[in-house]
This record gives sequence, C-alpha cells and structure tokens, in this order.
Amino acid sequence: MFRIDPTSSTPPFEQLRGQVIEQVKSGRLPSGAKLPTVRGLAADLGVAANTVARAYRELEADGIIETRGRAGTFVAATGDASERRVQELARQFAADVRRLGVDEKAALDWVEAALRS
Repeated sequence: MFRIDPTSSTPPFEQLRGQVIEQVKSGRLPSGAKLPTVRGLAADLGVAANTVARAYRELEADGIIETRGRAGTFVAATGDASERRVQELARQFAADVRRLGVDEKAALDWVEAALRS
C-alpha cells in the first residue's frame, strides 16, 4: 500500500503523507477506508512509530483522515453533504455486490444504466 524510499531526500513522514493524499485523490483509498495502525504501518515500512504518527497527525490536521478513538484511523469524508451521502451509498452498494457474488462489471453496467434512465 505504501513504500518509503530510504535514499530519498524527502523525509519519510512526508513520503507517507504524500502517498496517502495521492491514494485518496485517485480513489484507491476511498472515504471511510480504514488505515493501518501506527505501529503496524511503522513495522511494515521499517520506520519509527513516531514517523507514521507525525504523518497521521498532519493528515488529520488537513482533514484528509480522521481518528475514531479505539476504532482506528480512517479516510475522512470529502466534499459536501450530498457527495458524502453518495460516497456512503457507493460503499454500501459495493459491499452488497461482493456479498451477493455479483460480477463487478455487471454491477457497474447496471449503475450506468440506472444513471442514464
């Protein structure tokens, strides 16, 4: 999900911060997606926990992520209320599609047809 380049002149926390922002903007990390724990991600990346904690703090200050206590850290909802509602409905739809075993392409075709009607 994330990688740190130890040879880069960019500090590791900034590399992580940039990668999270890029993945949120591209949709690879959708609104509501749960992020790894600070300790877990630090271990995976081979960096100090404080490095990940700093990146998370800055991302939270920028409104990119949100911490929900013991539940964890998540990508924050973006956009206005209608966009947040559509994002939630899309997540719910995707979960239902997976649970029902419906082919992803067929499900997307149905959504496109529904939007055209």
